[in-house]
Amino acid sequence: MKLTDNVHITKWVDEMTALVKPEKVVWIDGSEAQLEELRHEAMATGELIKLNEEKLPGCYLHRSDPNDVARVEGRTFICSKRQEDAGPTNNWMDPQEMYKKLYEIYDGAMAGRTMYVIPYSMGVVGSDFAKYGIELTDSIYVVVSMAIMTRIGKAVLDAIGDSADYIKGLHSKAELDPEKRYIVHFPEDNTIMSVNSGYGGNVLLGKKCFALRIASTLGRNEDWMAEHMLILGVENPQGEVRYVCGAFPSACGKTNLAMLIPPEAYREKGWKCWTVGDDIAWLRIGEDGRLWAVNPENGFFGVAPGTSAKSNPNALAATKKNTIFTNVVHNLDDNTVWWEGMDKNPPKNAENWKGEPWDCTDGSKGAHPNSRFTAPAINCPCISSEFESKQGVPISAIIFGGRRAKTAPLVYQSRNWDHGVFVGSIMASETTAAATGQVGVVRRDPMAMRPFCGYNMGDYWQHWIDMGKKLSNPPKIFNVNWFRTDEQGNFEWPGFGDNLRVVEWVLRRCFDEAGAVETELGYEPKAEDINLDGSGVTAETLEDLLKVDKKLWLEECAGIREYYAQFGDKLPKELAEEIDALEAKLSE
Repeated sequence: MKLTDNVHITKWVDEMTALVKPEKVVWIDGSEAQLEELRHEAMATGELIKLNEEKLPGCYLHRSDPNDVARVEGRTFICSKRQEDAGPTNNWMDPQEMYKKLYEIYDGAMAGRTMYVIPYSMGVVGSDFAKYGIELTDSIYVVVSMAIMTRIGKAVLDAIGDSADYIKGLHSKAELDPEKRYIVHFPEDNTIMSVNSGYGGNVLLGKKCFALRIASTLGRNEDWMAEHMLILGVENPQGEVRYVCGAFPSACGKTNLAMLIPPEAYREKGWKCWTVGDDIAWLRIGEDGRLWAVNPENGFFGVAPGTSAKSNPNALAATKKNTIFTNVVHNLDDNTVWWEGMDKNPPKNAENWKGEPWDCTDGSKGAHPNSRFTAPAINCPCISSEFESKQGVPISAIIFGGRRAKTAPLVYQSRNWDHGVFVGSIMASETTAAATGQVGVVRRDPMAMRPFCGYNMGDYWQHWIDMGKKLSNPPKIFNVNWFRTDEQGNFEWPGFGDNLRVVEWVLRRCFDEAGAVETELGYEPKAEDINLDGSGVTAETLEDLLKVDKKLWLEECAGIREYYAQFGDKLPKELAEEIDALEAKLSE
């Protein structure tokens, strides 16, 4: 039964139904009764495995196809009419050509299956920030995951009313053929199409597809920003909460910062940290001239390996109920889950992520390195009281970060907004052994948006600069690097909770409560302005962490110029001026 009379929605659903030819169509109303029925159906087919109800209430194990375990950047497309609008960092194809190719793959793809119609909201339903979508899918895993990651059901259709303003999303597992796997965005049509994948990052279309790739384009057109950023509230001993956004490429400590636990010395004084978002921020200009941010998601889609009671107890606690685990180890003794880095006690009687008998002593990995948990944000012990706010939270600081062994200092502040955009645009990380065979290769990832920007990155930087002109009270912009190493290759900074020591200085700078020293890169803390009590870091080490190596930075400038060159005349003149100014300062 259709849940809406909206002609724009019903016409499109009818057209897609005629294309994919499902046996039946089910509209998702968002009720727990309907979701529970679907979970039972998925258990009967093996799509979901119910876990120990006492130890992990409401939790399930899901396995994706072994050929389908991660986002596929090479098969992810932005299809705008003009190639230059997609830019050099996105894959592009002419929209008509791509529609033709996809329609051939979709033709009859759901034959014999059920098509589910999921109305969903990114952001709190009815808020000024909210944007709505409809995802059509043949996967119950997608339905129950979208129920965790977004707000779904009849209330969304009521909010859309008779409007045509919604994002269309079509997903089919089809045959899970990797050669015909496509994740495609048509920003000019507000349409997303995903086919031949069942992995969350490719098929939960509200996440990177809508909330970043499509939303970044909407934000550019509507004067707001969709960013790959965490949102963290830091409460000081006076009870005042100040908010920061942070953008970090993968494996750079983003989730740990989003769910930060203050060091003991800070906790004793009354410092607390609150998670508003771990992955995506939508930012709008408030009437007060500040940037206000919301997390458009409703859950966490986190990487399981390495998540432990020691590394991130808040993330682990979030997975203890109503969570879907994907591609982790199944502990058959007590019907629970395990992954590498969870603890030092791998189960003896277990199945690996493929469902095969697994012996923890044979050296093989039990969980896939990109195995995931999909958990309700409300489970997180440090979830902010502002999580459901319709207004969002005011942002005092934007923090960019990467993984650099020698170049970037522990922290520096940009001189102004345009300089801050430059700092974000030159973000980079060096590969670790876990990522590739080559260690130390620099991968540029501006604002951590390289895989997620829905249009030309040169235009994206220009949008940042234009937004700055409209902000009478902009956040201050900083860069951090938790990964500086000494001559022996050891990390000099302890990281994790101790990162609050740096964030404290960042926020004090935003409220004119701390001094700074000017360097070639920007403003750095005076050594005495970082509280090292109980950190194990000496004043000498801190001095080394803040050093700027001019020779290394001149080499870095050459790499930046090479990266910028691909954007041609799309490179904002402000960024060209910033790189000239930096080289001049380094050459003095």
